Amino acid sequence: MGLDKIRFFFQISSWVFPYLFSVLNQRIWANIHRYTYKPLPASQLKSVVVVGGSFAGFQLAQRLSRTLPTGWRVTLVEKNSHLNYLFAFPRFCVLRGYEKWAFIPYMGLGKGAPEGIIERRQDDVVAVKKNRLVLKSGKKLEYEYLVIATGTSFAPPSKVVSTSHTGGQKEFQDMQQKIQDAKRIAVIGGGGVGSQMASDIKDAYRDKDVALIHSRDRLMHTFGKRLGAYTLARMQELGVRVFLNSRPSMPADRKGVMNLHGKEETFDLIIPCTSKQPNSSILSTLSPSSISPSTSRILVRPTLQVLDPKLPHIFALGDVAETQGPKMARAANFQAEVIVQNVLSLVKGQTAQKVYKPNMAFEGAIKMTLGLRQVVMYSQSDNGTETLTVNDNYPVDIGIKRQWGMFGASVEGMEGDEKKGRRTDAYFVETKRP
Repeated sequence: MGLDKIRFFFQISSWVFPYLFSVLNQRIWANIHRYTYKPLPASQLKSVVVVGGSFAGFQLAQRLSRTLPTGWRVTLVEKNSHLNYLFAFPRFCVLRGYEKWAFIPYMGLGKGAPEGIIERRQDDVVAVKKNRLVLKSGKKLEYEYLVIATGTSFAPPSKVVSTSHTGGQKEFQDMQQKIQDAKRIAVIGGGGVGSQMASDIKDAYRDKDVALIHSRDRLMHTFGKRLGAYTLARMQELGVRVFLNSRPSMPADRKGVMNLHGKEETFDLIIPCTSKQPNSSILSTLSPSSISPSTSRILVRPTLQVLDPKLPHIFALGDVAETQGPKMARAANFQAEVIVQNVLSLVKGQTAQKVYKPNMAFEGAIKMTLGLRQVVMYSQSDNGTETLTVNDNYPVDIGIKRQWGMFGASVEGMEGDEKKGRRTDAYFVETKRP
């Protein structure tokens, strides 16, 4: 794989260095912005509201807080007390002791931004009006511009039901116990989450019988054939039994008998890792024509404004939007910048002209674990060339504390308070102006 490493380096370098330069430029202008933005009373402020505080929403709200002119503010509405670091969910459902780090507090959201420009509300949106949101709490939020970054819904354990970090940790601990107690485990779905879950369980518990069941003819079917072939070989190396072209009926209580290729097999635990559903329903009443009947994603223009010509002030990005780009966090970063530039243009009375042009090789690259210490990097260029590299010395905690730093959260502060016996709930409290 030596040639792959060289090819991967040149593929990524062509985008990474310009991206790093743009980040540096953004930081310089953010520092200038801190001193030029003048705080005003809330009654004199116009609002850009971002709904959804995962990777796409966080990035967008943070960028807007560092660029919106005086007289404007950004409000992030997110039902959770924290950012769910979804990449860690498969691993931390299996291994004990790391679960608290999967929930990153929003304490870094306003770092580097002037006072009064950003607020976060822990709430859920129940209705979208043309210039107003109705929240589950009964409150209403007026907006000039709205960005929908609500992502997709998964079945547990790819998500947690609780909206608090303590409740989420309890859900992880319950799943860890179920996995530990089970002798025969079936994982349904051979995409990224299912493949990582199955390989982690088998690597952590070598004596367990683990089956990975997938409805398609190859694993990781939304990527090139090389990744699917490697994933299958890795499963076989670990001792995971793989069933392709299989769509068995799943028992309601997630354990029991399933028919696999004509043979009945009994499992103590069945873990579904399928069925991503775009969270687009909040727009269904205001603009049903903006939701794709085939994918349920929000239809958008290249400017990432919703397709409905009557709603040029509403945008969508990330997994909930039909952007023609990859459904990856990296792609959401680039989409966020498109929306930032277009919102700033509209605020100035200009037209939205920045368009999103996906780069599949960079934005669509995937990094996934296949066992506790192995990580695979894969990308496919526009001409179909596939690149795959393997690292067999990846940290068991998947570098989660470094990710806290990326989102501006303080690992040291959290650990220090815990050692002193202090409560850490304050890290997860919403920040809002009266």
